[in-house]
Amino acid sequence: MVLGGVGRSLVSDEPAGSAVLVTTDVVGLEPEALNQDECRQLGVIRRFGMMGALLLAAGSLGAGASPVFNPLTTVPVLGLFTRLPTVALSIAFAGMAMVVLGWLWLGRFARPGRPRLVSPGQLNRTMLTWIAPLLVVPPMFSKDVYSYLAQSKIAELGMNPYLVGPATALGVGAPLTRGVPNIWRDTPAPYGPLFITVGRVVTVLSGDHVVTGVYLQRLLELFGVAMIIWALPRLARRFGVPPVSALWLGAANPLVLWHLIIGSHNEALMIGLMLAGFELALRRLPVIRPGDLIPPVTRPELLWLLAGASVITLGAAVKVSAAPALGFLGVMVARRWGARTRHLVLAGLLFSAVFGVIIVASSVGTGLGFGWISALGTNGLVKSWLSPMTGLGYLAGGLGIAFGLGNHTDSTINIMRLVGELASVVIIGKLLWDSWKGRLQPMIGLGLGLGAVVVLGATVQPWYLLWAAIPLAASTGTSMFRTAATVVSAGVALLVPPTGSTFDYRTYIIPYAALAAAIVFAAMVFAVRRKLPILPWRDPAAPSAAQRRSEDGVRGTTA
Repeated sequence: MVLGGVGRSLVSDEPAGSAVLVTTDVVGLEPEALNQDECRQLGVIRRFGMMGALLLAAGSLGAGASPVFNPLTTVPVLGLFTRLPTVALSIAFAGMAMVVLGWLWLGRFARPGRPRLVSPGQLNRTMLTWIAPLLVVPPMFSKDVYSYLAQSKIAELGMNPYLVGPATALGVGAPLTRGVPNIWRDTPAPYGPLFITVGRVVTVLSGDHVVTGVYLQRLLELFGVAMIIWALPRLARRFGVPPVSALWLGAANPLVLWHLIIGSHNEALMIGLMLAGFELALRRLPVIRPGDLIPPVTRPELLWLLAGASVITLGAAVKVSAAPALGFLGVMVARRWGARTRHLVLAGLLFSAVFGVIIVASSVGTGLGFGWISALGTNGLVKSWLSPMTGLGYLAGGLGIAFGLGNHTDSTINIMRLVGELASVVIIGKLLWDSWKGRLQPMIGLGLGLGAVVVLGATVQPWYLLWAAIPLAASTGTSMFRTAATVVSAGVALLVPPTGSTFDYRTYIIPYAALAAAIVFAAMVFAVRRKLPILPWRDPAAPSAAQRRSEDGVRGTTA
């Protein structure tokens, strides 16, 4: 049964064979609007975060992942930042810290269970003021956007980006190849055929003009962010989470600002299609309460299910990491159909057929074929220090050297990565089983499952964490999952430098930039100290720890 909360729940703990609670309206009090004092605080937070975004935009001119031939170097005033990298980096660091703190402060007014919450309009206006300065900045935090442009150009020229890299296909001196990091210049594209095909449109419009290509690619990813913003509040209502709480954690998240908007990563399209597909699939599922007779499946319901599954599959055709979402959607649908084994098999066959048809159509219809499957391991060429499994491989290799067994580090890394992949498959299987048995919300299972894929994967990048954080934002309220996602998001947002590369031979600038940024940040915090509680988690209106434990206990009974 589902008790308390806001919105609707899509799950039930009823045993198999009984009526299954799918989209039951949950009785609960709507939160009140912010009072006058809180509105004043919200205004200060909005301006504080906007100032941070403006500083980050200014710092990007000299500390971003700009093209090799940066057109800003010849622009009066703006070109000055390119010649003062330490100053630019300190400005960017200060802006990053201000946006992250502003986001945490804003979270006080979006916390589930709070009697007064920020309104969707207030939250959207705040997000807009923070996003607007970041729409026109050069790429930051990663140079992957240059790889996207080069790989799309390869396809546009009639070559297969799953077989050749930019250096071979375009030439080392080609404008689009110059911006690609050296490690990726000879590697095939690891992305799905849909993404490469859409990227060809960008190539047709921009040609070899890197700056135009970057902005068109960002516009494409903004479409994915728009789908996230559209789907999150709707899914949140279905899972008993206040919409503004989901938007705060999932859309206003600094990792979204850094990596989906500024960095223009294709995770925006993947996650946007995945969430939009979930919302479409659940649109016509009927309200079924425990003890009710299960109604027959209607034609509109089936059509919306097929549409939603198709959109999720399109997300997998951008990046295959979205594929597990079909499994958790299948569990939800099987429970609605009667929660018996035959219903689970039927849902599995239906969604497998949808997945197979669309993947084959996108692979064959685009002319790219199925080479993307063999290229999925391309990202594993990078030995990411953020990957626990790679770290364990290094540790095992180091122990082998210490005990005189020889240097087998590459082998131990490969073994640990294989162990991680197998473990992630087992974890996803267990989460699917728990969701099927009614012990876990399927959307929470999806977030945890994708989180396991990230943590146990061969390579961990900061933007990969959004695979887990955004689904969890739509399905978790005052729980340890939400707290963990908040802490990790804030920490990782400050961990990756804005340059999108290492500081080889320039490490000496980091201490000076960090010190200058700390001084600027402290001055900004000091300026608002009388208007805002300095510690973001200090909120007199928030529920007590005992209340949160009670709410989590009730929420844990919904599966």
